[in-house]
Amino acid sequence: MIWTIRPRSETGDLAAITAGKGPLVMLIHGVGLRAETWNAQINALAQDYRVVAVDMPGHGESPRFTEPPTLASYSGRIAGYINEPATVIGHSFGAMIALDLAIRHPEKITGVAALNAIYRRSPDARAAVLARAGSLDGVSVADPAAPLDRWFGPDPSGERSACEHWLRTVDPAGYRDAYRVFAQEDGPGDSDLQALHCPALFLTGGREPNSTPAMSEQMAALAPQGRVEILSDAAHMAPMTHAGAVNRILSGFLKETC
Repeated sequence: MIWTIRPRSETGDLAAITAGKGPLVMLIHGVGLRAETWNAQINALAQDYRVVAVDMPGHGESPRFTEPPTLASYSGRIAGYINEPATVIGHSFGAMIALDLAIRHPEKITGVAALNAIYRRSPDARAAVLARAGSLDGVSVADPAAPLDRWFGPDPSGERSACEHWLRTVDPAGYRDAYRVFAQEDGPGDSDLQALHCPALFLTGGREPNSTPAMSEQMAALAPQGRVEILSDAAHMAPMTHAGAVNRILSGFLKETC
């Protein structure tokens, strides 16, 4: 796939790619990326649904917050975009936001899919993510080499090149703001997951060192309608690198939630 830039629509303080007609499906990308991360899902899901892939605040064409944000700031801004029942799908930090949306705004959400989500990081992983957050000054561009190696390995690919371009061109202050929230949070609370009564899908890769299969399994076990999918040969960027498998899983999930 060629990861070209798509035109945006704007509603309030969010820019988004919109496509298709039908029940609403919201897509939320991860830190440093943009709505085009979901290109393969937009193409597939827009055949049956109205797909809205947002640019997270401070990313793509969405303005950043004027004050230091919290997780509730991100989920609240996206909730303001939702004016009808929606299934929300998030990846990485976007998965954290999607779960927070479903927890804080259950009246708006018919289902939630959390792709490559974190839950109770190990002490070493927590220390590493906090150290990276502390190194971000909001002015200079963060070196993307380490994340790209974790996500894709050393071999070149179109997906790796697209992510490198997005990481090098993202607003450094928007990236800093999002990464700090991502680093400080440790996944949804157990009681919140237990009270999550909409269908909840937790999907990750078997080669994912940070959003591990065990994390997704633990969250799915707590959610009353939770289920888990592990793509054994995928790493962090499964929506891009394993689009066919991800699309099949999401399509099956959406038949239930929509």
